[in-house]
Amino acid sequence: MWGRPFTALSVLGVAAHNVFELAAGVGLVFQPQLGLRGSGAFWALALPGQLAVMNRSEPARAFLLGSNLAGVAVHFVLWPVDWRRVPPLLTDAEGMGSRALPWYNALLYAWLAVTAAALATETRRRRWAVLGLLAVWPLRASATHHFRWLKEEARDRPAWWNRAAGG
Repeated sequence: MWGRPFTALSVLGVAAHNVFELAAGVGLVFQPQLGLRGSGAFWALALPGQLAVMNRSEPARAFLLGSNLAGVAVHFVLWPVDWRRVPPLLTDAEGMGSRALPWYNALLYAWLAVTAAALATETRRRRWAVLGLLAVWPLRASATHHFRWLKEEARDRPAWWNRAAGG
């Protein structure tokens, strides 16, 4: 595992992203489909599984790293971005307040950096990453559904995990 530290850090980036969003009150990815416990269990199993597969198969590693890049990119497709800044920064995201956004931007860029480093230094068969990058479209559809659902949940069943959408 630690023979590919950037790959491991990319998977940790997915975990950090999920924890940050849950703590910020926007729920977990796949929560509309699986519920809070189900999506928590999914990620608890999927992330170690992702790392195991990435360490066994070069094409799988490239594909999954590409999907991790798509996971970062979808935020810059869905949410308002100040493109005049270097680097471009989200100006709003997922109902998070202005206090959370600098940390969220930093997390997204750290996740992007370690994933790009994993592709550049720990992956030879990078062309498989292009297929993973195509995940940006289904991820966008999933995120759009998630936020529509999140607003309904916050209105109908307010809870700690959906508080960002309740305002």
